[in-house]
Amino acid sequence: MKIGYPCINWTLDCSPSRTFRLASYTEERLLETVAQNLACLRRILEYNVQHGLFFFRLTSDLVPFASHPINTYNWQEHFKPTFLELGEYIKRNNMRISMHPDQFVVLNSPNEQTVKNSIAELVYQGSILDLMELDTTAKLQIHGGGAYGDKSTAIGRFAEVYHTMLPEAVKARLCVENDDRTYSLLDCLQLHELTGMPVIFDNLHHECVNNGEPLNEAIQFASETWDPVKDGILMMDYSSQAYGERKGKHTPSIEEQLFHDFLLETEGVELDVMLEIKDKEASALKAIEIAKALGRA
Repeated sequence: MKIGYPCINWTLDCSPSRTFRLASYTEERLLETVAQNLACLRRILEYNVQHGLFFFRLTSDLVPFASHPINTYNWQEHFKPTFLELGEYIKRNNMRISMHPDQFVVLNSPNEQTVKNSIAELVYQGSILDLMELDTTAKLQIHGGGAYGDKSTAIGRFAEVYHTMLPEAVKARLCVENDDRTYSLLDCLQLHELTGMPVIFDNLHHECVNNGEPLNEAIQFASETWDPVKDGILMMDYSSQAYGERKGKHTPSIEEQLFHDFLLETEGVELDVMLEIKDKEASALKAIEIAKALGRA
């Protein structure tokens, strides 16, 4: 099992998500910002390796305005050596990497422009993983999208966009996650049947929206959608409910006993765990010690 956290490290004095206003866009500003972001990403990866955290979600903001029409600069070629170096470091240390586009990426939107923008963003984020020369176990993670008053039709529209509009390089990395409002695990399994995409399992979202499946059964269902060679083992998001907050809000810090119990309940299932917890690496360090004590990491 690999354990990780998303995007930002609060311990370090840098951010891989630096950006600027669209009105301030210049190629010089772009190159300066991307160079700073990639330098910070290297520091985060080194921190993670030093602390036994071998799963990491890259920020969507490594390259500002990468999928926006204003950005016509060939940043891929400019930063190719840097991306290759980062990829070599990731592979040398047997790390697993993912990316998770923001909620505006909706493949089943009835709005054609929204779908085109969504595909452009997926192409950008997939190109980051391609430039690093990571294999297809490095994934792009999205949600099912909206129901638009007819979930069955929306699911069909997602499948149609997947098969007719997505580049093969994106399809090779794409996976779908159950969400906390609309798309249950069962809905995501239906999308898997229609597209072949593996299903990322989110335990907190499953608590919010489900069809009565107990946790260990739900994880097993999701796990069976992953091809061990092409996709790797199951990726899942883990969190617990923040007390006194709206349903589905992540806890600020890991509940150690709950995580311990979760590991016991999932004994025998191969999975890599992304902690969606606000204090990020602080909780990840606690989680890896719990997993080591149980022989899971």
